[in-house]
Amino acid sequence: MHDILAHFIKVKDRIPTRFNVSIMLFMACLISYMLRVNMSVNILAMVQPIQRNAPQSTNVQLNNYGPRYNWSSHDQSIILGAYFYGYLLSSLPAGIFAERFGGRNMVGLSLAFSAFLTALTPLAASSGMWTTFANRVALGILGGFLYPALHNLISKWAPPDEKGKFVSALMGGTFGTVVTWPLVGVIIETLGWSFAFYIPAAISAFVAALWYIVVADSPASHPRIKSEEKEYIEKSLGDTISKSKLLPPIVSLSTSPPFLALLVLHFGNLWGLYFLITAAPKFISEVLGFNLAKAGFLSALPYLARSIAAFFFGTIGDMLRRKSIIDVTTIRKSFCIFSHIIPGLFLVGLIYIGFNPYVCVAIITLSLGFNGASTMTNLQNSQDLAPNFAGTLYGIINFVGTSSGFISPILVAHFTAEQSTMAEWQYVFMIGSAAYIVPALIFVVFGSGQVQKWNEPINSQPNTNVPG
Repeated sequence: MHDILAHFIKVKDRIPTRFNVSIMLFMACLISYMLRVNMSVNILAMVQPIQRNAPQSTNVQLNNYGPRYNWSSHDQSIILGAYFYGYLLSSLPAGIFAERFGGRNMVGLSLAFSAFLTALTPLAASSGMWTTFANRVALGILGGFLYPALHNLISKWAPPDEKGKFVSALMGGTFGTVVTWPLVGVIIETLGWSFAFYIPAAISAFVAALWYIVVADSPASHPRIKSEEKEYIEKSLGDTISKSKLLPPIVSLSTSPPFLALLVLHFGNLWGLYFLITAAPKFISEVLGFNLAKAGFLSALPYLARSIAAFFFGTIGDMLRRKSIIDVTTIRKSFCIFSHIIPGLFLVGLIYIGFNPYVCVAIITLSLGFNGASTMTNLQNSQDLAPNFAGTLYGIINFVGTSSGFISPILVAHFTAEQSTMAEWQYVFMIGSAAYIVPALIFVVFGSGQVQKWNEPINSQPNTNVPG
């Protein structure tokens, strides 16, 4: 037994601290999405059932999973959208907060308070629809701080030729969707919908505690990192990361073609992502007559494909950078073919491929799968342009990009208001395709993978010998 324990300690000591940090980035994103998407399933068991003509349908709806509330379809849509109002509100200042107060605390506090609010959701529901709405808005505000803070941590922990793997860890959120939907369904059926809030809240609290044990704001402040690893990370980053607290160069950002190209590229990415999440199931249900919700595996498959592809593309990109096969700018621009252009072309394919629902699911899966390459394009480019302000940059582009989550459903509703046939959906898919492809072309012209001069403090000379 002593030999086994000694061997375990040796193996543990060989694991780089930055690897453990990347695992915690993945877990933070997974938990964040778990608390974000659980309501979409839980609310089905929380509301009064819709009476249908078919008696067997009514019987299914009347299962007793806990108290039911007389919330209309409009009320339910308000509750489900509440998270994103809060998320949009906090995304913009989140990066600045992380750079001023540290990414570790921003993420840790977000997870801890999100766990608390999630545990309070059953109590909020018993107090009324608007109390539940306020609870979800507050949860969204906390969630909005997460990703900009994680980008701040990546800028300090990830050597340049490992950034792809670190950014791929942010796909933990996509994987969180895959895990949460079946998990919540099982919990509701066995314990009731209240526990479908309590159990994710408990998991979040545990991960928050583990986060504070494993993660530090930087290698220099980590109490257990080996000096060799700390020196390796700091040397590989060079002097692109300032030791002082800097104010973001707002004027320079607003006039920087590479940053504006990144902003447009990220908007296109989130448009495509939200579009496929919201509009494609509606298309399959109303036009093709196929109930995707009944096939849990098929529903989760596009998200699973995106997660797996993200690690694949991230690994390939890191290899290209490590071996200096092509420069960083070329990597960012060429990978737009996979992250934006091919997914856009798949949307066009939905118009002409036919009415086979399984073929449509395959197309949607391939589209989201190829979009996993965004780990090498818009999700990583803020790290290239300004490591000192990676969190701020991501907060700004995420603020603008999240607006697509409100715009794309309105667009779909506009074209399908009278009827929902292939004739109407052709316009929807063509606009969605353009929202993917046009930003990619703009980025190819104006984008960059080089550290910008406004990354440096005003009183220092720009560094001309930086990685990337």
